[in-house]
Order: sequence, then C-alpha cells, then structure tokens
Amino acid sequence: MGSELNLAASAENRISRRGFLAAATAAASGLATCGGTAAAEPNAARVVVGAHPWVYAAKQPKYDITPLLPQIFADMKYAGMAGIELMHTALRPADAVERIGELSEKHRLPVLGMSFGGAMWDRSQHQAVLEGAELVIPRLGKLGDRTLGTSVGPSRKRKTLEQLDAQAELLRKSIALCQANGVVLNLHNHTYEVQDDLYDLKGTLSRIPDVKLGPDLNWLVRAGVDPVKFIRQFSKRIVFLHLRDQNADGRWSEAMGEGTTDYDAIGKALHEVGFHGLAVIELAHERTFKPTRPIRESLKISREFVRRVMGY
Repeated sequence: MGSELNLAASAENRISRRGFLAAATAAASGLATCGGTAAAEPNAARVVVGAHPWVYAAKQPKYDITPLLPQIFADMKYAGMAGIELMHTALRPADAVERIGELSEKHRLPVLGMSFGGAMWDRSQHQAVLEGAELVIPRLGKLGDRTLGTSVGPSRKRKTLEQLDAQAELLRKSIALCQANGVVLNLHNHTYEVQDDLYDLKGTLSRIPDVKLGPDLNWLVRAGVDPVKFIRQFSKRIVFLHLRDQNADGRWSEAMGEGTTDYDAIGKALHEVGFHGLAVIELAHERTFKPTRPIRESLKISREFVRRVMGY
C-alpha cells in the first residue's frame, strides 16, 4: 500500500474502522460499569474515555508526536483507554492514514478525533489555516467518523465585532469541511475563550447557534469559570470533554485524582444532564516539573480515577 489510499481501499478501511469504533464503544461501556455509584446509570454506558497526547508533545520539536506514535498507542492501551485523540501534527505526513490506522488496529485503540486550531479571528491568516484544515481533516475522516476539537486562537486584545465575524466565517467553512468528511467539529477552549464572562465563546455562539462544544474543564477552572455551572448551562451543546487536574497552588498535578479539582461534583453534574459524548484525559505538567513515574502509569492512575469517581 502506498502513502495515500486509493478510493476503494479507503472506503473499505473506513467501514471496518467504524465497526471497530462501535466495538470499542461497547467495550468501554462494559468498563464503565466496573466502579463508582454513578457507573450504574444508563448514560454512563454511552461515554467513551480516551486520552490526548499533549504531555508527550510538550517536549517535542514543533509539538510533533509522529516519532512517538508507537509508544503513545502502546502506553494508552496499557493505561486502559478506549481511544485516542490525536494532535493535527500526526496527520500531516503523507503516510499518516496508513501508519496510524495500523497502530490503531494493532492496539485495538480507535482514533476518537484530533485537536486543531489557528488564528481564525485574523482574516489575513484564513487561507493558511484553511489549507492546513484541508490537509488533515480528510485524512482524519479516512480513519472513520471522528471529532475535531477546534481552537479559534487568542488575541492580545479583546476581539472586535469584526474579528468575531471573521472567526465565525472560518469556523463555518471548517464545519462544512468536517461534515463532508464525516467529522463533527466542537469548540475546544483554553482560558481566553471563557474569560471576561465567556466573551469570546458567547461571540461565537451568537453567530453559530448550533455549534457543538468540547470544553476543557481545567482551563475553565483556570479562567475562573465553575465547570459544574458551565456543564449545566451548556449541557445540550457539549459532545466532548477534556479532563485534567491541578493542585491547590494552581499547578497541574501529575495525574488525575492527585489534585484538588472537585471531579465528584463534576461527575454528578454530567450524569444529571445526561452527558453521552467523549471524555478525553489530557495530562499536562509545568515546564519545571520532574515526573516521579512513567507517563503511562499516570495515565493509568487517571483512567482509574475517572472510572471510580466520575463513573465512566
């Protein structure tokens, strides 16, 4: 097989991997019933828990995880994840679909989606951002039905109405590109989208009322937003979650469950609103942090914590 799949092989692989994802979802449902009071609730069976490789990418040149993909897939399988969300850098090489597909099948670990972002508010960068999206989104689609966690990019100053218009314009094009490739776009947030009473996020929602959300609960906390209130306010839009923990001093904990974030309350809120999307653990550490254990062990600890405390 060459660096690019021909149409017939692509269709065959896409169908088989969709079936694989369905099987993985069913397996994840079984895992969800293994611990925690909330795990017995019906909606727990519809939540797939995976992981994002940022903690690996953070020390890579240009955040490119391509050389580490075999280790990342092996580690996440070891940790008990039901899927993996990739960074867009992993989809840029010409042979990405073939290579990632082989790793996915080898480890029985489906690709749940991909993170992607750019300065969408800046019209002068629209062409470059869209070209990047046009390269990686079709490749993501060839791996099967997936999600795209999208960041709209920070600005040094509060975005103007015209910049919010430009942001929404490019998001609409990205949504259309995703739909054409069997991918669902959701808005991922850092702090800048949700600071100032959710100014940036509300600006987008007022322009694209039906856009889906994929909040990073830790960035909400760091922006001074109560994640429980956010979940209840936007429950019908939320299809994706990023999960991470932090200590009382505001620094990230090595694994989930070793910090002070109230994930018991967060889990209860998610069950109350009937969340049934994807939940992805995304560990992160400060630049000066020195790990006390291999990443795969912290991922495993985090996965067990989510099952025990959140019921997923």
